[in-house]
Amino acid sequence: MAYDFFTLQNTDTNSAARAGIVHTDHGDILTPIFMPVGTVGTVKGVHKRDLNEAIHAQIILGNTYHLYLRPGTQILHKAGGLHRFEGWEKPILTDSGGYQVFSLAGIRKMREEGVEFSSHIDGRKLFFTPENVMDIQREIGADIMMAFDECTPGTADYQYAKTSMERTHRWLDRCIQRFDSTEGVYGYRQHLFPIVQGCVYPQLRQEAAKRLRDLDRDGYAIGGLAVGEPEEQMYEMIEVVNDILPTGKPRYLMGVGTPWNILNAIERGVDMFDCVMPTRNGRNGQIFTWQGVMNMRNKKWEDDFSELDPQGTSYVDHEYSRAYVRHLIHSEEMLGLEILSVHNLAFYLELVRVAREHILMGDFKQWKDAVMPHITSRL
Repeated sequence: MAYDFFTLQNTDTNSAARAGIVHTDHGDILTPIFMPVGTVGTVKGVHKRDLNEAIHAQIILGNTYHLYLRPGTQILHKAGGLHRFEGWEKPILTDSGGYQVFSLAGIRKMREEGVEFSSHIDGRKLFFTPENVMDIQREIGADIMMAFDECTPGTADYQYAKTSMERTHRWLDRCIQRFDSTEGVYGYRQHLFPIVQGCVYPQLRQEAAKRLRDLDRDGYAIGGLAVGEPEEQMYEMIEVVNDILPTGKPRYLMGVGTPWNILNAIERGVDMFDCVMPTRNGRNGQIFTWQGVMNMRNKKWEDDFSELDPQGTSYVDHEYSRAYVRHLIHSEEMLGLEILSVHNLAFYLELVRVAREHILMGDFKQWKDAVMPHITSRL
């Protein structure tokens, strides 16, 4: 029986924005979608109850590098995989560790066989190869697995970016061979996404996108963006890549970004997003709302007893005042960080949910242009 991983439901009338459904054995994912980041098996500071009932998350992320370090694949295997270990019944996506090749540049050595890391926890040596990264993700049990790649800095020169991209393609061939020759550990289907690299060079992005398109995998990721390049170059690269990637497969923009980044990328045909920004910024006192961006540390909220976000849909938006949340932040109470993390994630999920509604109605571009001045303003 044929299995369709992705159903494209509608494309916006005046843009490349798409609405679809990703089908996994742990449930359907309505796109466009934002995926909360749960690096080490938890979305930092957020209860599973809130992920389900306040945020309405449909899929969350884990990170291969961090989960391999702690708790380790032996524990995860004994637990029956990451889903059972963290008690999450919906889909999970895992990043392969390619971003750590970029972010941990000071404690890694890269060569053709793979990458040697020094653990940031205890300094022990780890060696990641395309093959063992596939094996690790099999044991983690993610529904969607990422190929092992090198995430190049946004400021890399052309020759470095080309050499890096070609290495990523050689690693991808090895990932595919290992993935296709092995089976999932826990009895459900897993899906492998190749990652389009090429930095900010259109020629390299085109070359990568064409090569990956011809592999005909279940979905595709766009990596190596929002890593130091100007926003306009990021949008240009998205357009270059999405003009080539097949329309009948989901497109995942890795590690992006602000609410306006997400709407601009949706307009250009991206379906899936993740970023640590909602929780990281929330823990630093910043929230995103339908009226604009707010720094809850500011004195202006000290005696503002209005709701956190009158237009928000999460219970935290209406149960807590701005003055109270500011008090919690200044008192360094953990509850304040939790409230802002829940709010930001709920806002991101609501943003893509409303975007999806307008794509289905065919008026996404008009809605996006109308809402953009509000969400980008600083309150």
